Amino acid sequence: MAAAESDGDPPSASRSEFLNFSAKDTASRWLAAADLQQEVYRHLAVYVPRILCLGPSGGSGSREEQREEQREELACQLLLLAPMEWLLLGEEPAAGLAQLQENNQPSPLCGHVFKVGEPTYSCRECAADPTCVLCMQCFLGSVHKEHRYRMTTSGGGGFCDCGDAEAWKKGPYCQKHTPTDNSRDTEEDPVAQLPADMVARGYSIFSIVLKYAVDLLTWDQEEQLPAGLEPLERGDTYYCMLFNDEVHTYEQVIYTLQKAVNCSQKEAVSFATTVDRDGRKSVRYGDFQFCDQAKSVIVRNTSRQSKPLRVQVMHSSVVAHQCFALKALSWLGQIIQYSDGLRRILCQVGLQKGAEGENSSLVDRLMLNDSKMWKGARNIYHQLLMNSLLMDLKYKKIFAIQFAKNYRRLQTDFMEDDHERVVSVTSLSVQLFTVPTMARMLMVEENLMTTIIRTFVDHLRHRDLQGRFQFDRYTAQQAFKFGRVQSLIGDLKYVLISRPSEWSDQLRMKFLEGLDAFLELLKCMQGMDPVVRQVGQHIEMEPEWEAAFTLQMKLTHIISMIQEWCSADECVLIEAYRKCLGALSHCYSGLPDGEQPISLSLAGHSVETFRYQVSQDKVSIHLPVCRLLAGLHVLLSRTEVASRFPEQLPLGELSPPLLIELPLRCLVLCAQVHAGMWRRNGFSLINQIYYYHNVKCRVEMFDKDIIMLQAGASMMDPNHFLMIVLSRFELFHIFSSADVRKRYREANKDVVQQNNTLIEEMLHLIIMVVGERYVAGVGQVEPFDEVRREIIHQLSIRPMAHSELVKALPENGNKETGLERVIDTVASFKKPGVTGRGLYELRPEWNKYFNLYFHHYSRADQSKAEEAQRKLRRQNGEDTALPPPLLPPLCPLFASLVNLLQCDVLLAVEGAVLQWAVEPSGGGWTESMLQRVLHLVGMALLEEQQQLENSSGDDDVTFNYTCKITRPGEAPSTSGSVLALLESLQNAPHLEVHKDMITWILKMVTNIKTMRERTSSTSTITISPGQGPEETVRDKDKAERKRKAEMARLRREKIMAQMSEMQKHFINENKELFQQSLEELEASTSATAENRYTPVHTCAHWLTSAAADTQVAERRQLVTCILCQEEQEVRGHGRAMVLAAFVQRSTVLSKNRRRNLPDPERHDPLFMHPDLSLGIHTASCGHIMHATCWQRYFEAVQLKEQRRQQRLRGHTSYDVENGEFLCPLCECLSNTVIPLLPVNHSCLEEWLETTNQQIALLHSANKKQSDGQSPVNHLEGRVRPTGGAEPVVPEGFRVDFTPQNPFSSSISEMITTFSMSTYKVGLKVNPNEQDHRVPVLSWSTCAYTIQSIERFLMDEEKPLFGSLPCRQDDCLSSLTRFSSACWTAAPLKTVHTHFFRLFAALVPDSQVENTPCILDIDMFHLLHINVIKYLLCVCVSVLPEVSSGWQLWRCVKAGVLPFLRAATLFFHYLNSTAPPADLLVAGPGQWEALCSYLSLPSNLLQLHQSQHTQLEPWCRHPGVTQTLQGGGVIVRFPRESNRLIELPEDYSVLINQASSFTCPRSGGDKSRAPTLCLVCGSMLCSQSYCCQTEVDGEDVGACTAHTFTCGAGLGLFLRVRESQVLFVAGKTKGCFYPPPYLDDYGETDQGLKRGNPLHLCSERYRKIERLWRQHGIAEVIGHAQEANQTLVAIDWQHL
Repeated sequence: MAAAESDGDPPSASRSEFLNFSAKDTASRWLAAADLQQEVYRHLAVYVPRILCLGPSGGSGSREEQREEQREELACQLLLLAPMEWLLLGEEPAAGLAQLQENNQPSPLCGHVFKVGEPTYSCRECAADPTCVLCMQCFLGSVHKEHRYRMTTSGGGGFCDCGDAEAWKKGPYCQKHTPTDNSRDTEEDPVAQLPADMVARGYSIFSIVLKYAVDLLTWDQEEQLPAGLEPLERGDTYYCMLFNDEVHTYEQVIYTLQKAVNCSQKEAVSFATTVDRDGRKSVRYGDFQFCDQAKSVIVRNTSRQSKPLRVQVMHSSVVAHQCFALKALSWLGQIIQYSDGLRRILCQVGLQKGAEGENSSLVDRLMLNDSKMWKGARNIYHQLLMNSLLMDLKYKKIFAIQFAKNYRRLQTDFMEDDHERVVSVTSLSVQLFTVPTMARMLMVEENLMTTIIRTFVDHLRHRDLQGRFQFDRYTAQQAFKFGRVQSLIGDLKYVLISRPSEWSDQLRMKFLEGLDAFLELLKCMQGMDPVVRQVGQHIEMEPEWEAAFTLQMKLTHIISMIQEWCSADECVLIEAYRKCLGALSHCYSGLPDGEQPISLSLAGHSVETFRYQVSQDKVSIHLPVCRLLAGLHVLLSRTEVASRFPEQLPLGELSPPLLIELPLRCLVLCAQVHAGMWRRNGFSLINQIYYYHNVKCRVEMFDKDIIMLQAGASMMDPNHFLMIVLSRFELFHIFSSADVRKRYREANKDVVQQNNTLIEEMLHLIIMVVGERYVAGVGQVEPFDEVRREIIHQLSIRPMAHSELVKALPENGNKETGLERVIDTVASFKKPGVTGRGLYELRPEWNKYFNLYFHHYSRADQSKAEEAQRKLRRQNGEDTALPPPLLPPLCPLFASLVNLLQCDVLLAVEGAVLQWAVEPSGGGWTESMLQRVLHLVGMALLEEQQQLENSSGDDDVTFNYTCKITRPGEAPSTSGSVLALLESLQNAPHLEVHKDMITWILKMVTNIKTMRERTSSTSTITISPGQGPEETVRDKDKAERKRKAEMARLRREKIMAQMSEMQKHFINENKELFQQSLEELEASTSATAENRYTPVHTCAHWLTSAAADTQVAERRQLVTCILCQEEQEVRGHGRAMVLAAFVQRSTVLSKNRRRNLPDPERHDPLFMHPDLSLGIHTASCGHIMHATCWQRYFEAVQLKEQRRQQRLRGHTSYDVENGEFLCPLCECLSNTVIPLLPVNHSCLEEWLETTNQQIALLHSANKKQSDGQSPVNHLEGRVRPTGGAEPVVPEGFRVDFTPQNPFSSSISEMITTFSMSTYKVGLKVNPNEQDHRVPVLSWSTCAYTIQSIERFLMDEEKPLFGSLPCRQDDCLSSLTRFSSACWTAAPLKTVHTHFFRLFAALVPDSQVENTPCILDIDMFHLLHINVIKYLLCVCVSVLPEVSSGWQLWRCVKAGVLPFLRAATLFFHYLNSTAPPADLLVAGPGQWEALCSYLSLPSNLLQLHQSQHTQLEPWCRHPGVTQTLQGGGVIVRFPRESNRLIELPEDYSVLINQASSFTCPRSGGDKSRAPTLCLVCGSMLCSQSYCCQTEVDGEDVGACTAHTFTCGAGLGLFLRVRESQVLFVAGKTKGCFYPPPYLDDYGETDQGLKRGNPLHLCSERYRKIERLWRQHGIAEVIGHAQEANQTLVAIDWQHL
């Protein structure tokens, strides 16, 4: 069978044929044939099944499969595509294509198709809309890189718009695509450039190949092939083909495949990955029955919860031809790149109508069958359409018309399909509809706007009885369907995104027709989701509300754009206004009729209305028709159409009370919800109210309701308007009753409270209706005034970051807020430090524009802003009144709004509230109610003052508020005048807060009276507020405030003095408590002030300062347990005290990351290699406990964890099973404890003497042993006997002498505990106290920790002593003492063995075998001071580069310095010997200080001469010779500190690198989450099944697997597409960290949502690097997981 032969070249039967095949001859034969198509088909029928799909396809990525793919590619090219190229070109293809390219005059379009994740750039100043983007190359060569631009990553599929003049307002060409003189005119036909015979052949071959591909991709038979392609012989070979869908999860597919085709998990994962990527994959190959069996298992297993996976059993020849069809389409795409003429030919072939007429062209057939194809096929033909039709402007239009004709059908197919929109042909709408000329052409010719809207309405089928949309419970499936329908709104947005500057009659007609369809849509939304107040019982089931608001949010931009289109043409605006009014009348006719008419009377006015109560009847928050009318009404005012063509407008048909009715109900609903009257309606209503005010919706909801009330109020009698408002707020009875207060007091407390809130809300509404004038058309302002006002009020709350301001401002359809144009005029920018973000602060001169009742403030914002503003005024020494700001004048259409401020009803309301405020008790009024009344009074006074200032004489001023407030109130409230009431309230003690405001109002009244008197005496001089008699009042106020401030200061000083006195008294009384002397106290406090870095000798109580080098003053070490607060001295035989610590493996100092991790069972850690490839680091938080207290605490933690595991199966931030816990005080991650040990003093001479004696003794003992005399056998087999005299045995050094353990049992136990921790973590093995390696690892962690701290101090240029924080100081001190005592916990035999082997490396001994070469040992890990040996290593490492003796001397000195520094740290912490002053400061003079401190000669030659006998045996070691001859890697000294990788300054460079990164395992597929290792620079394919590997029997993602090879289980990564730093420690711990890339506003952009250009902040990157060098990553993760429990639940091991 063919399958068996598929390993070699093509099947053996055709091998000779393959070798003898001539593409040229085949092409000649085709050309001579009568029927070219028949001839080509015959060739394909023979060869395609023999080349492609010859056997089972295994899991992708195997080497055989890759070889097979290469073989297929080669055979396809030689046997199938080459003849076509010969036929097309008539000559050798390579030469012919080169010639074509040379003669081609390309169009200026770039047309680069974006890969997934590739960076795209859009210029915010020049792009016609946000979909116009440039690729990186074009962007860097364009003018836009100097502009404000937005950077995003592509989802794949779009293309670069460089060269498209319509896409850019200016700068459409980059340097590469700028048209030159010889580039052809766009109108010229490129086919004319080609030879005529090539054109004819091109038409023939293109039509045959394209038809072949279309036939096969739209083919739905599984066994037969199209006519002319039937194979010569049909074998019983089938494929079981599995297709992708978006319903089943990866896990379901993997599980099903394992059962169905009996494959391993790994193969199933590979199958699933390919199915997801390509859309289909064959999972079994064989005869029909064999494949059908697999199909039935798959269908059965996946049909339980949802529709089954799609599986087909297909004949191998059908699959082969379909595979070749895709290759043929790709080939066409490549060929047309060479010549625009060939591209035009392919376009003509593709769009040529067939015999069947409508929709019969090949491109139509592909489009209409799109949803039936699999993902891979769709991607390839979409790519071809982009390369051909969309790159040829003439055919792009023809294609667009076909697309628009079939729009409804394509969208319906898309709704029923379950693939993402990216792989649907409907996604091409963005390429067609965003071209303004094309969008308008389609609108006129194909009525596109109406088509889109009607298709959209048709797909939302759920309606109630009134025809409104009614969304059922929002299930996942409905959300999915609804999400698909919303793509239509996106298309409509593309069509409307740029409004026309010139209109044709056709365009007007079609736009208004589209508007009719849109009004039909809005009518279906008007009044949807109505609510009724629940009384008595809480609502049982939350009603559905999300779908309606999702729809509203999606339509917000469309509504705004339609208004913009209307504003561009007066005829359209007038007609649109009429249509909208008609639609609204239609909606009102649907309101229930029999509403009972009532008459209201108040303050001498009466009005007719009808009975309606929001608290009892149905009310809806969705009123889009009303709101659209409000928007158009403003446009009438803004474009002055209302004043120029009043006769054309149906303003007379408007009934103002009806216009305001629905918006008013909506606002009353909000007020009642605030008052707590709708609590029983649940959260759905609260959410609706939230979104109604939210920045995403408010432009077309809340704001338009206010405008509608303004429009209604400006056309009504203000008294009538206010009476209707009072009636709808259900407050009319309060203000109209004869004795207002009496009726009010009787009600119960809840009702009083509710009514108070309603009165506040109603007054606030009046303030908004009169005062909100910053909409162009309502007030005489420009759009940027509105944005500026928003910014001023946001910054009045607090300084804000750029992103916060952007979020607080509404975006337009182009995703712009207008912020950048005005921000610099009103705010100053403060740059961020190493943390935090840049902030904008309001410039002081703009504070006067602050309005406490700004309509977009939430209640919380309002109180914060009020607090901030009062505080600011107090700081500036001003009064704390917050008067209303000056307002811009109203437009003529809204001019009568100001009369609301002076109408009788409002005066009556103001009078009533002020009357209530006179009585402090009673609870029938609130201060905020009074505050709002004062604000309204202030607004009225400012209005009058402005009119007086702007008028030429007294007669012009129609506003005479001051006269009205001096009249006494009329019945029913027989109170004094408003002014009199204000005067009486001015000094009321219970209104101290409002005193300044009342004073300001009274000053204004006096001012206005003065102005009126002056104008009446024909003087036009205006007086600014605060002149004349008011000055004395203000001075008095100031003096009073100053006196109060002074009194407060004196009182504070007195209290402080008393406290200080008491403190001193207490210290004197309890002297024994303060024996640590005040100096020490001061030292520690000053230390904490200076960033916790303290001089060593004052750091912890128990570090001793020394009198001389080794003569150390004895001092008690007193420490306090953090758990029981008991104080105790550290003694060898006392109770054990311990320090919480964290031990971890580390590669931070590694000079060889390629070294494999050692095998834990066989690894001998005695000698550390100088490349430090894997060390053990210990850190501590510095908190001390009794060992017993700690054990009790840890047992409690274990118990709690066991109980928690039974209840919840999640992780915690620490792993108790591995001995982890959080420090009880600071919650720092810890996994062991270090015992505190007393200082052990000894000097070098003693040590050398006793050591020599011991060695002599050991040799002697060994000699005896070999003679059979001695019982000692622990050195057996290691030492050869030597002759010699019996050595002197000093006391205590007899071989059979067992030294006494200097520590109590509790301390010994803790020594063992810490030893076991380092052993367990360092070797990754289970605890085993008998293992001889335990003491070695204890020393190893001490050496490594000292080395890493020494490196860190060196890199940070800090002094060796005095700059470490207490916690590190305590940690080093405990570690070094521990390392000198850890032998007590190990068997004596083991200690002797290690000592002997180590010493043999130091003092070469011919009797010891397998001593490593000195170049393979890290000297500092060799326990004690081996300077000479270190010198030799340094010499060897620098020899090749040294040119002179002086240079050698310098190199050796520099190389030896880190070793001496580390040795000094060790010596200091071991003996607590005071360091010399030179080492307490950074800088020169260190060498001599280090040498003298370590009792070494500072002259290296001296050292060499005294010890040269030692050097010879070292140098003779064969390892040294071998290395010098180039036989090994020499580690350079001084070892350079490792740094994190260099990152590019511009983030888009990284994105570009990541976009070209392909997954290493899935055959060139783009990685979805490319992730960069910051330690070694590897790019990884994170968070995907394809790159999972097995570590310790568990599947982990690429990042986690990489940490084990690169960072010993710890990793720092940058997730490139998310701009996020990821820290990982082990499999269960991880957190996200702010990236080091900031935008120009000092903010990170995690997730790249904002798209501002990002640049590297080197300080922040250094901070991350510092964390890594200090081994602080695990601690950061621990703290992050404790602070945010959601981080614990993430499966970090899958990243």
